[in-house]
Amino acid sequence: MAAPKNPFKAALAERRFQLGLWVALGSPYVAEILSGSGYDWLLIDGEHGPNDMPLIGAQLGALRHSQSHAIVRPPMGEAWLMKQLLDQGAQTFLIPMVESAEQARALVRAVRYPPHGIRGVGAGLGRASDFNRTPDYLATANAEICLLVQIESRAGLAALDDIAAVEGVDGLFIGPSDLAADMGLLGNPGAPEVLAMITDAFRRIEAHGKARGIMTVSLAQAEQYRALGADFMAIGTDVGCLVEAADGLRRRFLGLDQAERGGGY
Repeated sequence: MAAPKNPFKAALAERRFQLGLWVALGSPYVAEILSGSGYDWLLIDGEHGPNDMPLIGAQLGALRHSQSHAIVRPPMGEAWLMKQLLDQGAQTFLIPMVESAEQARALVRAVRYPPHGIRGVGAGLGRASDFNRTPDYLATANAEICLLVQIESRAGLAALDDIAAVEGVDGLFIGPSDLAADMGLLGNPGAPEVLAMITDAFRRIEAHGKARGIMTVSLAQAEQYRALGADFMAIGTDVGCLVEAADGLRRRFLGLDQAERGGGY
């Protein structure tokens, strides 16, 4: 019996668009609820969400047999942290703030067993090998790991071609908000200057045959990014969905929508 197939990685290889949602509330229950909403993937956010290893592991468990593939974003691309996440069952990673090919190569090594990498041999203790019930896990695990690197600075864009050329990097994800901030446009990821950078980045990523990813909470921007060729994209967050639903329900009940839009009540 081999390692579980990675449907997200297979979809990217076949150039099938994958739609996702950010999961940042740190709740396995929320992850399980969202797994029934039809998204191809859900990102468990350890960079900005209140997530530690036990919480991420619990969310991986909640999504394990669902239709939504779990992607994990750790706070940083540290090999020791990725080792634990791999053994917890994570197969797809989004690593923030990658700015060099050297970083990318180190990340590739972190997710692979020797002799191709430095991943420690201990998956028999975790969910990854179905708790040592998958006899061929060690021989087949490397092929099912999907590594996505996040480009979100001018330095990252300058090194994009070198990063995209690294064997083992499956996709490059552009972070509009951090990129805008680095360009002196904090809080304005939809600025024309930022869109021009994203457009050029997508063109260069495609030339290397890698998948192009991005995230937005604006459906208008999402349509733009899809038209540019995004291969995988998140269109919102669990936090945003909760706030919008809760605030909207209250406004509708009190009849405040029109009054608040008009500036008074």
